[in-house]
Amino acid sequence: MISGYAQHGEGEKALLLFDTMKKEVKPDWITFIGVLSACNHAGLVSRGIQYFDSMQRDYKIEPKPDHFTCMVDLLGRAGKLVEALNLIKAMPFKPHPAIYGTLLGACRVHKNLELAEYAARNLLEGDPSSAAGYVQLANVYAAMRKWDGVSKVRRSMKENKVVKYPGYSWIEVMNRVHEFRSGDRIHPELVLIHEKLNGLETKMKVAGYIPVLEFALHDVGDHQKEKLLLWHSEKLAIAYGLIKMPRGVPIRVFKNLRVCGDCHEATKFISAIEKREIIVRDNSRFHHFKEGKCSCGDYW
Repeated sequence: MISGYAQHGEGEKALLLFDTMKKEVKPDWITFIGVLSACNHAGLVSRGIQYFDSMQRDYKIEPKPDHFTCMVDLLGRAGKLVEALNLIKAMPFKPHPAIYGTLLGACRVHKNLELAEYAARNLLEGDPSSAAGYVQLANVYAAMRKWDGVSKVRRSMKENKVVKYPGYSWIEVMNRVHEFRSGDRIHPELVLIHEKLNGLETKMKVAGYIPVLEFALHDVGDHQKEKLLLWHSEKLAIAYGLIKMPRGVPIRVFKNLRVCGDCHEATKFISAIEKREIIVRDNSRFHHFKEGKCSCGDYW
């Protein structure tokens, strides 16, 4: 229950449930992963630190790698990258590669190139085949328009024969799953989908939407970047849902990676324009879009 609330952006409800539960049941180390995740998703940094300390002091639970990963994510999302790095260095055991992946993801959000390179180096030393490490570092370079860095990372991936797994989104319509990839050229109803997106783009811009070009990870002109963003997989899936799903039925889209920042912003506008509830499940949480807002509070 605690973890479920956390994943759906209900951090306060998760912590209230924990406070009620601990009066009757002694929490274990798994419970605290849910609690720290709730603080993480809700941006409750101070409370997360308090629970992490209480876990050790009051319940005599030694932190496991998963607890440290939650804390690094909590600090990193909040922009406390130095504190996150110091926590990694203070761990009583060798950090596992995934924790550097968590730090690298935070560096992408906060555009800290120096620390991103450090995190990627440690991640790839522990897991040389990690496509995510290469991709996230390339994304940091791309967000800062350092295209030479992007090319260097891609060359390194090729030399090391690392295969990038593509991002894709899917939606179920009439008991059939429809899968989309960015710039999809396969779906039989692409013409209708593009017409819908083109119409939405015009309405969104009138409403104040400005494409977040840093999420178009190619060295092309701004107009082309806008088109690349418009054809991201989650937008294609959402547009298809708008075309096919009857009004009053929530549109449920799934994505195998973290939802794109521009798609997140656009979906808020789409939910208001179309007066539809849109639920996007990415690789870490649920985003409930309704009336121009998201359950995550733009913190994910």
